[in-house]
Amino acid sequence: MATPKFLRLRREAWGFIVGSALFIVGAVPGFVAWAGPVLDNLTFFIGSLFFTVAAFIQLNLSGRRPPRTTTNRPDRFDWWAAAIQFAGTLFFNLSTATALAASIGGTGRTGWRPDAYGSVCFLLAGLLAVAATTGRDALWDPKARTWRSTWLNLLGSVAFGVAAVGAYPISESGQQFLASWATVGTIAGGACFLVAAALTRPGTPRLS
Repeated sequence: MATPKFLRLRREAWGFIVGSALFIVGAVPGFVAWAGPVLDNLTFFIGSLFFTVAAFIQLNLSGRRPPRTTTNRPDRFDWWAAAIQFAGTLFFNLSTATALAASIGGTGRTGWRPDAYGSVCFLLAGLLAVAATTGRDALWDPKARTWRSTWLNLLGSVAFGVAAVGAYPISESGQQFLASWATVGTIAGGACFLVAAALTRPGTPRLS
């Protein structure tokens, strides 16, 4: 029996799907109220680990060394997109771990929101990936991603950036508005990343 197409997604795609789902769950206000800050921040932290593993796999697939000057433009952009995305996931590892530690210590009152450093990395990676996809035929693996998935990743990065801005503390008069902004941005970004990962080309079929 043939394996369903969805179950044959690449390993990195599954990592991004699981990680994105956990980020969406962690940002839902009802989950925060039910689970409390510790479990909520733990959900984000575990999600960030899935992101990092997936990004590391993607970077390895793009090549283990920085591309040479003779490398074609799409491949150069593709490698740097993967490298910067991986760096962004490390920033998210740090920020989610910090939020988790604060909540365990009783000083973290709210759930994690995307930090500025990780969000900037994701935004740069998204722009480079879109640029690489414009010359997709010249990529080492031209069918690895579609223009839809790269644009969705870029939209997700923008949403995470919006959430990062909304997470900054401000005066009480606008605090509730920006808090909801951060929540919506996190959920929207996670949804974009999840769908983008689901649109990647399936891996090698498994023998039944």
